[in-house]
Amino acid sequence: MKKSYRIKKESDFQRVFETHNSVANHKFVIYQMQKPNQPHFRVGISVGKKVGNAVQRGWVKRRIRQTLLEVKPELKQDVDFLVIARKSAADLSMKEIKKNLVHALTLAHLFEEK
Repeated sequence: MKKSYRIKKESDFQRVFETHNSVANHKFVIYQMQKPNQPHFRVGISVGKKVGNAVQRGWVKRRIRQTLLEVKPELKQDVDFLVIARKSAADLSMKEIKKNLVHALTLAHLFEEK
């Protein structure tokens, strides 16, 4: 996923976080903020130290990015959102991460209407 699709600045993270517009399942929390006139969505990924050591956190982040890359054409483009991994996400396989993340994104209504 290109860097233009990522939220990197702390101020941008806080702006999305402060909207208090969130949904969650057992593995992920999604915060979102509508951004009209934006050419594409932006995503911030947060995997805290409770998830595990640096290797495990990196592993989870890579799996999240890969899942987002696979569902990218189906996602709404006028939104910024944060994906926060919960502790139990470290124990999941790629298939389970994808299933749980897609479920959380569906709860957040981040997929385009068909």
